[in-house]
Amino acid sequence: MKIKFTYSHLNGFEWLLHHHPNLWQEIKDSIESVDSELCKTKKSKEKTMKGKVLYSPIDMNKEMKKEFEKRGWGEERYSYYVTDDQKITRSIVNLPSEDQKRIIEESGATPILSYHQTDFVKNRVSVEVQFGKYPFIEFDLFVKHLGFFVGDEIDLGVEIIPAKSLQSEMSSGPGYYERTLSHILRQGRGNPSVPLIIIGVDP
Repeated sequence: MKIKFTYSHLNGFEWLLHHHPNLWQEIKDSIESVDSELCKTKKSKEKTMKGKVLYSPIDMNKEMKKEFEKRGWGEERYSYYVTDDQKITRSIVNLPSEDQKRIIEESGATPILSYHQTDFVKNRVSVEVQFGKYPFIEFDLFVKHLGFFVGDEIDLGVEIIPAKSLQSEMSSGPGYYERTLSHILRQGRGNPSVPLIIIGVDP
């Protein structure tokens, strides 16, 4: 598999090259070590592609996982508490989870434990590999990476997604780089407010 496109949001790429050039090399090596042909295992049942062998998101995720873990990247979970009270939510959203729980309880409300989980984290850089349905990409960018950043768990988020050329050889539904780039640029320069690198990959 190869990197076809990259987009640096809020100088994410420049930050990574300055602070952790070795991590960029590990990300590249992990992607390029995946043999995409081994992942072409899904027989389509869709009317427009019936019987065609397509790239399997499950297999591509497995291969990516294997390569990142080989280089010391691991899954991480960020827990936090939520409540239905808007005023309390505004006051606690950037606090540590223990403080969130305490403040909610002191208000007489019930704290609800929630969490975000990211695929791979190393040295405060998170990587999400997203070959699933297109809304999951936006969730990663505007909720997961941003949540980890606001919670002071990471300094940079990296999103690995298919380029259109790969997505066209997958089942219908996955998002792709070119569309995601348009969605981000439409939001303006500062949104989402977390440094990111968006990577579009090709077989």
